Amino acid sequence: MEGYKMNYYAGVDLGGTNTKIGILNREGDILKSRIIKTLSAEGVDNTLERIWKTIQELAQELDINIKNIKGIGLGIPGPVLEQSIVAFFANFPWERNINIKEKLEKLTGIETKLDNDANIIALGEAKYGAAKGSKSSVTVALGTGIGGGIYIDGKLVSGAKGAGGEVGHMKIVKDGKLCGCGQRGCFEAYVSATGLIREAVSRLTVNKQNLLYKMIDGDLMKLEAKDIFDAAREGDAFSLELVDYEAEYLALGIANILNIINPEVVVLGGGVALAGDILLNPMREKMVKYALPVTLEELQIVQGVLGNEAGIKGAVGLFN
Repeated sequence: MEGYKMNYYAGVDLGGTNTKIGILNREGDILKSRIIKTLSAEGVDNTLERIWKTIQELAQELDINIKNIKGIGLGIPGPVLEQSIVAFFANFPWERNINIKEKLEKLTGIETKLDNDANIIALGEAKYGAAKGSKSSVTVALGTGIGGGIYIDGKLVSGAKGAGGEVGHMKIVKDGKLCGCGQRGCFEAYVSATGLIREAVSRLTVNKQNLLYKMIDGDLMKLEAKDIFDAAREGDAFSLELVDYEAEYLALGIANILNIINPEVVVLGGGVALAGDILLNPMREKMVKYALPVTLEELQIVQGVLGNEAGIKGAVGLFN
């Protein structure tokens, strides 16, 4: 039993600016964590060496023998093949098809696994968070863009080329609004914070007689998604129409996921999901138009609970 207790894991959430690193036990509890600068411009080897140095420092501070760290898990901003090779790094000046598993194992001597960062967040919520105990869940992160992850029977659905779970780029409008990915009509172009703000700015350009316009002092560059939900809670008819717009497309997208995956739980994370009932209640009402009725039976739609810890917890979930 003592040997069981002695097993620890390192979780790494690799971000464009910052990287969060933690030491966790087998149950996914974070014992100690630290944030370092990613400094991707200095090269992949430099970043990996500083991650390893930080893991060693955290282990020393916890009085943990480095030999008792049984695995290093990483969440990566980009598609990952076979939990080893990164096809490309989003917004990183690194080469394509780098075998991060091989590099880090050679550096540390510790088994390493990695996956796409959105998948890792989904894994964290599935194993340790809002969907814990369920056999199937889909996590949708509604932020600047839309990330997603699909968890079925204990495994992530990563797909043949690591692009499984990219729900933000399913098409919900034929030849619709331009998305950041370069295609048109994506879920992300309508329901992300960026998409909602774009729609709001378009409407504010022609309608300034509303509470939302006053709240931002007429400065459209200041507008954030939170402002829209705050004004809607105050009863602003203009903002309530924007919330209805958001709820409609969110319902359509989530229903498409239900019709394909039929999960037990849908976890909604990210800044937009923090709007809470003012958005989620109308979304639920609208879903009956789009989802097969059987997929709604006993379905749980919940908000994510892990927040900023989802990345390092999910990375450790690759081992358990």
